Amino acid sequence: MTKDTPVDTKAVLIKARARELGFVVCGIARAEVLDVEFARYQQALAEGLHGPLDYLARNVDVRARVDTDAILEGARSVIVVGARYDRPDDGDDPPLAQKIARYARGHDYHGFLRKKIRKLAEFVRAFGAEARPMSDTAPVLERAWAARAGIGFVGKNGLVIAPGLGSTMLLAEVVTTLELPPDTPIEERCGRCTLCLEACPTGAFVRPFVLDAGKCVSTVTIEQKGAIPVHLRAAASEVLFGCDICQEVCPHNAKTRPEAPLGARHRPHERWSTLTLTDLARIGMPAGASFEELAVGTPLSRAGAEGLARNACLALAHVEGSEPVLAEVAEHHPSEVVRDAARWSLYHRAR
Repeated sequence: MTKDTPVDTKAVLIKARARELGFVVCGIARAEVLDVEFARYQQALAEGLHGPLDYLARNVDVRARVDTDAILEGARSVIVVGARYDRPDDGDDPPLAQKIARYARGHDYHGFLRKKIRKLAEFVRAFGAEARPMSDTAPVLERAWAARAGIGFVGKNGLVIAPGLGSTMLLAEVVTTLELPPDTPIEERCGRCTLCLEACPTGAFVRPFVLDAGKCVSTVTIEQKGAIPVHLRAAASEVLFGCDICQEVCPHNAKTRPEAPLGARHRPHERWSTLTLTDLARIGMPAGASFEELAVGTPLSRAGAEGLARNACLALAHVEGSEPVLAEVAEHHPSEVVRDAARWSLYHRAR
């Protein structure tokens, strides 16, 4: 591999290396300005649709392009990859794990996905170019780049759908000064289908392709700090962390597929076979479980100790015989947010 390797060959070799690393799709886009996509992002901010995701309102102008020193000066191409996390047997996961979004039931993807994308960036640098790997590490509109790179189209639920593979993918990117032949974007294929919009338990979709993050169950159970708004608690109480509903009803995800190369990383931790919602609700109490021991190495650490205990209390609203622990937490937990969630569930248990 040298600078003189033909550009088409470079693209083929990069995509082959991506497959070796466990990515199921890989596409390339020119590092051009995201004009239309950036305007949509700005409109969503103007409407306040980012909800508690404050980071989306930071570094706004940076997200329009990747060829400046904020991302990578002189960038010519964006390589986008996807790693599937769905598993054909995930219906057999422990009951507690089934209250967790599929991508979050096992190891924290940030660790192993970043290692993989860094290796791909190293491979690109071997052609004598600069390359910056990214996976939740920079202010980029990664779904827009995924669509431009042709690995899939953005569905009405706002997720990237790869034909034949669905939307259960984690994305990562390599921005590079290497000029590569771009792939052709895929036309949107949702047609008249609105199953994802109709299935959302909180009506979080303002319109097709536009999500109000402040109403999204996934957002409020993971990113929401403090109390979850009362009008969202019933829906949030059905899960513990994250939500898969808009993907579960999508026809593009209906097909059962073999486990992907990185799928084993998402198999449930053994802890989800032995722990209960009661254990999680008591996080932060003197005799309760340690948050570090329960959540370390998993994406659930994102919710924080208070958030995870809060979510567990809400979920206990559906558990027969949970009144004693809810009463205990409502009385003795050091967090008013968690005590409030316990009182809410006690009220609903008594109805």
